[in-house]
Amino acid sequence: MRFTVETTASPEQVLRAMTDFSDRRLQTWSRTLDPKRYEVRGQGDTWALAKEASPGSPFWVVARYDWSDPAVIRWTVEESSYGGTGDGVVRIEPGRDGGARLRVEWGNAGARAAQKPLLFVLHLRPMGWVVSRMWTTALNRYAESEAS
Repeated sequence: MRFTVETTASPEQVLRAMTDFSDRRLQTWSRTLDPKRYEVRGQGDTWALAKEASPGSPFWVVARYDWSDPAVIRWTVEESSYGGTGDGVVRIEPGRDGGARLRVEWGNAGARAAQKPLLFVLHLRPMGWVVSRMWTTALNRYAESEAS
């Protein structure tokens, strides 16, 4: 899956929103993160290991995040409900009028045969647009909350 996000959040705000593994993460990403299946398993200054799932999704992952380069957030799936792995990257660039542009890519590999059709559907182009809109909304709200 590949998509671009244009947000009013600054690159610094995007980095904070995407790498905050405190309870605020559940608030920031409320439409895309299931609080019942969210669990931080470890974290440091530029990394975190967390179990995450989207509300209503049959899938969950345990992903290791790394943001040692503040302009790039990477994750690697270490464990999943679909039996496979995956990875992703978010490249954060300055956007228009103080906002940011994110270039996002992620994929899955090695899923069980029974799970492959659903994962394929999740990575179709329209789904990228849906995820992009949800991320844009979450990041814009985050920027507004920091401004008030």
